[in-house]
Amino acid sequence: MKINNIEIEDTFAEAFGMKAAGITITAINEKWAMIAAQTATGFATSIIGCGCEAGINTILTPEESMDGRPGVKVLFFTMSTKDMEKQLMNRIGQCIMTSPTSACFNDLVSDKKIKTGGKLRFFGDGFQSSKLINGRRFWRVPVMDGEFLVEESYSIVNAIGGGNFFILAKDLSSALAAAEASIEEMKKVQGVIMPFPGGIVRSGSKIGSRYKGQQVSVNTAYCPTIRSRVETGIPEGVNAVLEIVIDGLSEEAIKEATRRGIIKACIPGVIRISAGNYGGKLGQYHFHLKEILK
Repeated sequence: MKINNIEIEDTFAEAFGMKAAGITITAINEKWAMIAAQTATGFATSIIGCGCEAGINTILTPEESMDGRPGVKVLFFTMSTKDMEKQLMNRIGQCIMTSPTSACFNDLVSDKKIKTGGKLRFFGDGFQSSKLINGRRFWRVPVMDGEFLVEESYSIVNAIGGGNFFILAKDLSSALAAAEASIEEMKKVQGVIMPFPGGIVRSGSKIGSRYKGQQVSVNTAYCPTIRSRVETGIPEGVNAVLEIVIDGLSEEAIKEATRRGIIKACIPGVIRISAGNYGGKLGQYHFHLKEILK
């Protein structure tokens, strides 16, 4: 298969099950809603070293948000509910409650919930108050700029992490231009995030290492500078590879983001589109590129 004369390799991205939580952050204006969202999703590129993967999903107008103010939807992905409980407590408490004018609401639907707001209310030192609206409890916590409004419970849903594709290009400028175009298009898909910096990762990894105690290491098969020393996946003429990783609330959302991203990536200077997998042995979700692009 080729798109714009660029080869689409007959391979698949291998992804695995995760847990997800979604929140909406609102503030006095879009600037402060975005500041809170960016702070809350900081240092959240990979569960390998960050504890969670997180990113901004959607920007809301005042008409679309719960309290009639500008808002930002954020998604968090972890390997377990216990991990999510810790991450939400830290990130809502330290990054959103501290941000001027912010409020925080649950954004997903599930019977499985964690009471993050129900714990953060104790910061109010006994002066907090609650209100029950349509079966949802909200806490008003006094803070120095007024009140921090936080929903008591946040839904946890089953999700998917690790969808991906590789952009193999003749040079770094071509690879980066293709990846940036992909990300802008993929941002339009609801229910997905691309958690790495700007949505792009340069240091793709593989399981295992030559060094004892090192669980992951660089994906040597896709590093141009050592292609003569390893079993390489890089064809002649490729001198830069960038990866886009996708976490999503459903298989359909990841497929749509992958489809849109790959099509946008097929620009001059790109030689091949590929994907990362472990032979089907690690994750239960397999996203075959050719099937997605049919």
